[in-house]
Amino acid sequence: MTEEFKAEYTPGEEILRIDRFLGSRLEQVSRSYLQKLVKDGAVLVNGKPVKSSYKVENGDRIRLEIPDAVEPEIEAEPMALDILYEDSDIILINKPKGMVVHPAAGHYSGTLVNGLMAHCKNELSGINGVMRPGIVHRIDMDTTGVLIVCKNDKAHNAIAEQLKVHSITRKYYAIVHGVLKADTGTVNAPIGRHPVDRKKMSINEKNGKEAVTHYRVLQRFRRFTFVECQLETGRTHQIRVHMASIGHPLLGDQVYGPAKVPFSGLQGQTLHAGVLGIIHPSTGEYMEFTAPLPAYFEAILKKLETD
Repeated sequence: MTEEFKAEYTPGEEILRIDRFLGSRLEQVSRSYLQKLVKDGAVLVNGKPVKSSYKVENGDRIRLEIPDAVEPEIEAEPMALDILYEDSDIILINKPKGMVVHPAAGHYSGTLVNGLMAHCKNELSGINGVMRPGIVHRIDMDTTGVLIVCKNDKAHNAIAEQLKVHSITRKYYAIVHGVLKADTGTVNAPIGRHPVDRKKMSINEKNGKEAVTHYRVLQRFRRFTFVECQLETGRTHQIRVHMASIGHPLLGDQVYGPAKVPFSGLQGQTLHAGVLGIIHPSTGEYMEFTAPLPAYFEAILKKLETD
């Protein structure tokens, strides 16, 4: 794939290095991969290769050659799955902490998809391609809880439409830093890719998409608060970004919160997808599924109660 750009800065705009310039225009490509392409000579500025330190000047013409992606063979792997519900259309999984939902760079085995391929055989929707069979939505690696997977394209389209119109019930449970004063609240702020760190999301008024999170206090502690967050939309890292934006990042979230985690052994954010409610794609009936808080989450709550 070939991409071509002409650098056009507005007065006062920051002059960017070549990797940051390309990253700002190719959100789907990681900065590290762009740096590799620059190093490999796949990026030409005014017809000549440049170093990663090159600062793009106004009027520069940039040509980038991105090699065609080769999708690896994804293999079925028998594994223990915590199945909450299953029929011929859908399967609901209680995803454990540390499990990646679908294969991607660096994670081609041990994912939920690998286990689903072994359990469901060929009965998974193919709309999202060979890397994400059956996957209509996902949750982060270190987020636990309910995830719906579709076994056929009819079910996939039906659930995808419910996600699009925000009719699905999704309630998450989290422990956040600080003590929330209000019992309930709503964060309504658009979320988009972070302007500098492309691996992060941020409140982005200019280029972000609508994002709405409703929260409710369940229990207050001396330095933390246990909350329920209900999603009206489903943006990447939505709860993590929204709660951090109001000064209450999630406990354990080293991306959007403090770098130091006050609980030893805690892996990632304390976030659990506890409730998922859908209209069944075949029967048309409303169904709601719940997943209990994982043991690590309960243990932290008990520790906070006695703190």
